Amino acid sequence: MMRFVALYVALAAASTLPSASAFQVGSRTNAAVPTTTVARPPMHLWAESTSEPEMTAATATAVTTATATTAVVGNRVAAQMDEAIFKFNKILIDSVYDLICFIYPVTGDKRDFARFFVLETVARVPYFAYLSVLHLRETFGERGLGDKMRTHYAEADNELHHLLIMEDLGGNENIVDRTLAQTMAFFYYWYVIVVYCISEQAAYHLSELIEDHAYDTYNKFLTEHEEMLKSKPVPPIANKYYVEDNPFLFDLFCTVKDKDEQGNFSTRRPQLESLYDVFVNIRDDEKEHWKTLCNLVQYDDMQGIENKLVQSTEPLPPAP
Repeated sequence: MMRFVALYVALAAASTLPSASAFQVGSRTNAAVPTTTVARPPMHLWAESTSEPEMTAATATAVTTATATTAVVGNRVAAQMDEAIFKFNKILIDSVYDLICFIYPVTGDKRDFARFFVLETVARVPYFAYLSVLHLRETFGERGLGDKMRTHYAEADNELHHLLIMEDLGGNENIVDRTLAQTMAFFYYWYVIVVYCISEQAAYHLSELIEDHAYDTYNKFLTEHEEMLKSKPVPPIANKYYVEDNPFLFDLFCTVKDKDEQGNFSTRRPQLESLYDVFVNIRDDEKEHWKTLCNLVQYDDMQGIENKLVQSTEPLPPAP
């Protein structure tokens, strides 16, 4: 892990040009969004994201005099990642994901729940790591972190309930599965702590990639095993979380919502009739996390752009 940390520090020190744009990923893609390329001053690790709600004509004119490139999505300027850090994050997450897929191939039987148990054990760790760092910063006097902390707590609670569902389905019955999942979670927790201290956006990008894989995994599972899932009942813990419990925390982690005809934010109220519906909601939860993380990476704002405009983070194009 120390080698990874040292590499992050070295990459951060070497980075002079980060910045902005996005693309759409897999089944989470939204309608195509036209983007405008403008110039932007170089930054140390990340291109600065605009904090104001609109990109004014004066701002756009000023930006065109600089040297880095960004993309305007809607009326916001989306930051792109330094290419080296983007590639490192992707290689790291893809490698871990591929290892889990190799150990736990999806076969349509009970062992699939062990795979999901391992994935959910690891997937909830970053939100706890973010909270740990933010709580420490708040303890030392920093203020204005409340919205992020509440949302990350709600995200951790949501991932916990995914984990509890997998346990209810027998995913944690084998001591080998539990040991592997908990060992990975322990080391990944400390890794995310260090990365988050160096760069919040780099740490958020790690989770963006994880949630990307999680969505694809659950979507494929639903497609390939629909009949089997529809034949199984709803676990009690799933019914309690999605239907019976107070929806406050559930609504809190859904930060990027659609608007109804009156312009009000819609609420998602799951309907559960079988295990298939449970996995549909778990998949959709991962999409909600992904959208929030994309906004945090690109705009440093959980509600940076509206639902239909959210796109995956892109690396900064190499200099010509």
